[in-house]
Amino acid sequence: MRIRVPGNKTDIARRGTAATEFAVCLPILLMLIIGTIEACSLIYLKQSLSVAAYEGVRVSVSPTGDKASVTTAANRILSARNVNSPSITVSPADFADQPAETWISVRVSAPANANSIISGLFYDTVVVDGQATMMKEF
Repeated sequence: MRIRVPGNKTDIARRGTAATEFAVCLPILLMLIIGTIEACSLIYLKQSLSVAAYEGVRVSVSPTGDKASVTTAANRILSARNVNSPSITVSPADFADQPAETWISVRVSAPANANSIISGLFYDTVVVDGQATMMKEF
């Protein structure tokens, strides 16, 4: 029968090995966690921009749709989802005067670094956009 005495050389070496492994693995694990959070944030931004573009184009194909109502509908979604620095583009710009069966596109874009949880770490120069297209039917 072997009696273990606390503080012997074997226990101290094991604690030192565990501390070293922890010091090596901790930065890698933290980068994985932060990267996952940033990727999820970017996916949420992409989905938010797509929903805003859809709502904008849906308003544009209504009989009373104009550029101001498209911008208002898209901005309502963007502000509800806390999207910063969005840009809304409608094509063609004079869609209210276009005949029936004209395709109308709304593109909503925003810089990823303005909407990132930790700005400047991963997505400095990325601009994310969402687009929706519908046909004018009236």
